[in-house]
Amino acid sequence: MKLALGFMAVLVLLAIAGGKVAPYDPFALSQESLSPPTAQHLMGTDNIGRDIFSGIIVGSTTALSVGFFTAIVAALLGVLVGALSGYFGGVSDVVLMRVAEFFQMFPVFFLAIVVVTLTGPGLVKVIVVLGIAGWPGIARLVRVSMLSLKKAEFVEAAIATGCTNQRLILRHILPNGVAPAIVAASFVVGRAILTEAGLSFLGLGDPSVASWGQMLNNAQQFLTRGWWLALFPGIAIALTVIATNTLGDGLNDVMNPRTRRARVSNVPKPVGVPARTAPTLNQARTS
Repeated sequence: MKLALGFMAVLVLLAIAGGKVAPYDPFALSQESLSPPTAQHLMGTDNIGRDIFSGIIVGSTTALSVGFFTAIVAALLGVLVGALSGYFGGVSDVVLMRVAEFFQMFPVFFLAIVVVTLTGPGLVKVIVVLGIAGWPGIARLVRVSMLSLKKAEFVEAAIATGCTNQRLILRHILPNGVAPAIVAASFVVGRAILTEAGLSFLGLGDPSVASWGQMLNNAQQFLTRGWWLALFPGIAIALTVIATNTLGDGLNDVMNPRTRRARVSNVPKPVGVPARTAPTLNQARTS
């Protein structure tokens, strides 16, 4: 968990800095084509002399932008639909959940390929498509939270004081039931990064931005001559997805009370300390 948090912190800083910390322009050409890792080019160069290390740094901006903004779009849609469905129930609940099931029928990657092929490449299009495809799972979690919280005593007390539905949802219920949505959205980040890399690998990414998937696509023809072309972008994708999923698990442990209770109950007792047992009937009479 700490390693994943540290890795993501460094990656976010690199993504924010972007080209300011990259030693070279990731699109700049040079005569040092297919150069192995050296002190001048820490991760080598590709077939037209572009610096791999600079591409990794600038590509982190693309990867994290797609991941985080996709999670935001999915979370906003999921929280809105889940809150309305769980709070009002009835016909609206049935209709909204059927809509969620309809969106869940489509394979996300296939849907992204179709949209990008028909409308052209672009990060905004990818973010919108992945965000729309990712909200149903979040909506279901928020719906379950709303169904349980709307029967709570503090909600009934707010209703008794004349609280409107809008204020009741936004001020009383959602702040107490949004934790599952945050955890689910954290997992959307990794899936979105992996999907964008896959699209770029297939040649459907935005050619105007640096992308780890594009670097892997370019490396296909030179795997026997330049192992570093595919190794470093592949490691960057793998570590980023693993780190985001690890942070998602950590958030789930922190925000899920059942997980916290299970973790505390599984803590081993110190050796040599006798377990506390209930007093027997004779001990109770003696005391």
